Amino acid sequence: MNLKIISTGNVGLDKILGGGIPASRLYLLEGAPGSGKTTLALQFLREGIRKGERVLYITLSETREELGAVAASHDWTLDGFDVFELESADDVFGNGREQSIIHPWEMELGETIRLIQDEVERVRPTRVVFDSLSEMRLLAQDPLRYRRQVLALKQFFSGRDSTVILVDDMTGSADARDAHLHSLCHGVVTLERLTLDFGAARRRMQVQKLRGIDFTAGYHDMMIRKGGVDIFPRLIAADHHSDFTGDMVQSEVVELDALLGGGPMRGTSTLITGPAGSGKTTIALQYLYAACERGEPSTLFEFDERVGTLLTRSNAFGLDITRHVDQGCLTIQQIDPAEISPGEFAARVRHEVEERGVRMIVIDSLNGYMAAMPQEQQLLLQMHELLSYLSQRGVVTFLINPQHGLVGTMSTNLNISYVADTVVLLRFFEAEGRVRKAISVLKNRGGVHEDAIREFRIDKDGVRVGEPLRAFRGVLTGTPEYLGATKPLMEDRTGDA
Repeated sequence: MNLKIISTGNVGLDKILGGGIPASRLYLLEGAPGSGKTTLALQFLREGIRKGERVLYITLSETREELGAVAASHDWTLDGFDVFELESADDVFGNGREQSIIHPWEMELGETIRLIQDEVERVRPTRVVFDSLSEMRLLAQDPLRYRRQVLALKQFFSGRDSTVILVDDMTGSADARDAHLHSLCHGVVTLERLTLDFGAARRRMQVQKLRGIDFTAGYHDMMIRKGGVDIFPRLIAADHHSDFTGDMVQSEVVELDALLGGGPMRGTSTLITGPAGSGKTTIALQYLYAACERGEPSTLFEFDERVGTLLTRSNAFGLDITRHVDQGCLTIQQIDPAEISPGEFAARVRHEVEERGVRMIVIDSLNGYMAAMPQEQQLLLQMHELLSYLSQRGVVTFLINPQHGLVGTMSTNLNISYVADTVVLLRFFEAEGRVRKAISVLKNRGGVHEDAIREFRIDKDGVRVGEPLRAFRGVLTGTPEYLGATKPLMEDRTGDA
């Protein structure tokens, strides 16, 4: 038998479910208060109205006005909704309103169910939201009786062409997740709200079960914004392969590209690591600038530095990044670490790749990325999946990884060097009474690379990479010392101070 699949009204949830949910079934939407259940339920009904269907919202706890306030917060209205509210009021029956108003504490649960059934018979809706089961538990006052009534409700709807969502805020149950209730429903969606030590609350969801549908299991990040619930399906890199040519990507600085055997290859990730002020971001900007000069759309995700400061600094180094931003070839997204989840960040990356067709992405920096997800588990796995996705799409990725300390032994919070295809190491060293910078490549899975250490400088005309310096000692310990002749060292350009 072919199942009729209908949209939930939420784009992200439909993707997780492979298109939607089977029609004319009973579903459970559960979650603690504030997790987004009402908003998601309203989206489900609004989709029905958009398709010209009759919809019914049965509310046992809120009034129509309270429900309208939730809708208004998203610039929605309840126009086209049939609302059945079960709430206390002085005027009982006979006021001519569409909704039935009764005293629930004076009425048996069976009578409540009968009134609901009468309303369903009158409206004959295609989509129904029942909000919420907690009030039914209170009315039943007995777990066995409550479950019998839920089963009766399921049997009542089974003979009708109605897709029903039961909402449960899990406040009236001794067991937070009712296994018996789960077994009665065709599908179960769970929403969660997590409070972090700092920053906005995080929300996530998962599909516990859905009969007959091959859905994407696991947790998916979500957020409530003006306009509804945004759900970000968990990224699975293997689902996004596309063919591309694995050619070299050049920075237009010949010596820099030579270090990498001609430049990074398409579909690879390059980790640029070193102490603060050593030039990590500037190297990434050099590659971004060269990509935009070739007409390749690119994106910089900036966690640490302000965009205005970044543009001013790049212009001072002879990189007119502002021009490419104005022309739309380069997009710089300022990321607020306190407001973003891993799922939303992955969704932003996917949008840039799939909608804008970007060929190069820079994440500045991994410390900022970590700060955005301070209580997230499996952070390395999430980054690995993101880099695998970008590799499958042929995108060149640069990861900026600041290390703690300026000299001496250094460390980093996120050891991602084994995930990256290429690792570029920057170090300070002292020679001829000046603090200088050294650049070297530790590994390059994309091909051969130089094993030499070169001097690296940035001035008003951009990036310079000098000749190989062989007389070094202690570079990898973090306290490099140059013992060679002065001739290979770079001096100021003609006319520089």
